[in-house]
Amino acid sequence: MNIRPVQLQDFDQWKVLWDGYNAFYERVGPTALPENITQTTWQRFFDTYEPVHALVAEVDGQLLGLVHYLYHRSTTSIGPNCYLQDLFTAEAARGKGVGRALIDAVIDISKAAGCGRLYWHTRESNVTAQRLYNQVAEGGGVMVYRKIF
Repeated sequence: MNIRPVQLQDFDQWKVLWDGYNAFYERVGPTALPENITQTTWQRFFDTYEPVHALVAEVDGQLLGLVHYLYHRSTTSIGPNCYLQDLFTAEAARGKGVGRALIDAVIDISKAAGCGRLYWHTRESNVTAQRLYNQVAEGGGVMVYRKIF
């Protein structure tokens, strides 16, 4: 398995994974992400000004997973923090170490970038993902609140 930055020619395969991720989070039908958000997200991966990045897991030319992460400042540290925003593996690749390899890659990249913290969220009901997350990180013990506009 090769974990690498996403490339322009990956769009079609990335989009299949992205659509699967959004379907998992029930962003389909009337609650689907508008296409301009997908296109803007994709473009941000290749804009050096943007703090948004993407890695993919590849085996024999087939993309099996994706991870998106971004850097941001914090009032409690000098260096940046890294937020792992999206993680998804193709159904056929689940349980084969793809998700862990993607997380490990972001851990290594975050450390190299001088980040003091890498963090992410998941739904309380996503117990499958939590089994992996509990192996690679500690729960934060915080509740997330949001207001959507």
